[in-house]
Amino acid sequence: MEVERAFREEHGRAVAVLVRVFGDVDIAEEAVQDAFVEAVRRWPVDGAPPSPAGWIITTARNRAIDRLRREAAREGKQAQASLLGVADPVEEGAVKDERLRLIFTCCHPALAPAARVALTLRLLGGLSTVEIARAFLVPEATMAQRLVRAKGKIRDARIPYRVPREADLPGRLRAVLAVIYLVFNEGYVASSGELARGELCAEAIRLGRVLAELMPDEPEVWGLLALMLLVESRREARTRGGDMVLLPDQDRDLWDRALVEEGQGIVRRCLRWNRPGPYQIQAAIHAVHSDAPTDWRQVLRLYDQLMVVAPSPVVELNRAVAVAEVEGPDAALAVVDALDLDRFYLFHAIRADLLRRVGRIEDAADAYGEAIGRTGNDAERAFLTRRRAGLRP
Repeated sequence: MEVERAFREEHGRAVAVLVRVFGDVDIAEEAVQDAFVEAVRRWPVDGAPPSPAGWIITTARNRAIDRLRREAAREGKQAQASLLGVADPVEEGAVKDERLRLIFTCCHPALAPAARVALTLRLLGGLSTVEIARAFLVPEATMAQRLVRAKGKIRDARIPYRVPREADLPGRLRAVLAVIYLVFNEGYVASSGELARGELCAEAIRLGRVLAELMPDEPEVWGLLALMLLVESRREARTRGGDMVLLPDQDRDLWDRALVEEGQGIVRRCLRWNRPGPYQIQAAIHAVHSDAPTDWRQVLRLYDQLMVVAPSPVVELNRAVAVAEVEGPDAALAVVDALDLDRFYLFHAIRADLLRRVGRIEDAADAYGEAIGRTGNDAERAFLTRRRAGLRP
């Protein structure tokens, strides 16, 4: 549907433009939502406009102005001043790209790191509360409360939606990288519906390239870009006849060699910097996977390094996959069983495969069932269902 495609491709840009114009996240978000509601009503009858993005932004801007006028009539001078401010020139600052500007602006140090990332995913990616909650491995109600609190703090503390000064950019970089990475992840493995959302991956990579131009001396920026390029290079090989294909079974002839070479080149550049960080190490892991056959001992060493730099249960879970290849499934299963990741479908999927490999078929079937019940992605659910059906003593 044309409206759905426009929402996926243009929601972030429209919100970014209106936040810049009006300086108010609630006004911007509600106006863009109203514009898409209007598009759902009118486009099927009148046909999609030649420029869907322009139509959405113009309609949303008009809705926002109408709202401010109504508030001006009720509240007097303060709202009227907000309305008059719409036409004021806006400071460009160091960040020229509208969507990247919104990310940096939302990643204000007054907000908790998780709240910065979640709020920006909501505004920029148009991700639902359910999708963001899955990315953070928390219940939907918990994430909804975080978003409400973040907006409330912005409103109550009167935190301005201003373009940060160039000196402020490094202090916000970690949260900005996290936002771009989570947008990419949601695109690569959508939390619901189809397997992937290519427009989110493309937008994340575009933002990564813009950020690398803006901050060319930051190794982690390049590390994230390399990581996304190497993962994206395998897109065409991830499915066969509509079915999901795991990395070891993929046809490498279908990989985008240009993206592989670019990603590997950036990894080599990061190694010369010798300032390792989590995105650089993850990129190095995917660079090793890009050379056949995979050197699993090298992958395990890199995961050991990642556990030192950025330890987390999810990193330990991924490390267990390498442990299984180097030390055997029993050793990996011991690692996995010690983790507290019950809400994460991939925990159950990896555990199911390890249980299968050690011959615990009934336990493997139960673990596959847990994984199936925790993923909203249709392709993943179908893949896991086939794996469970194919279990043999």
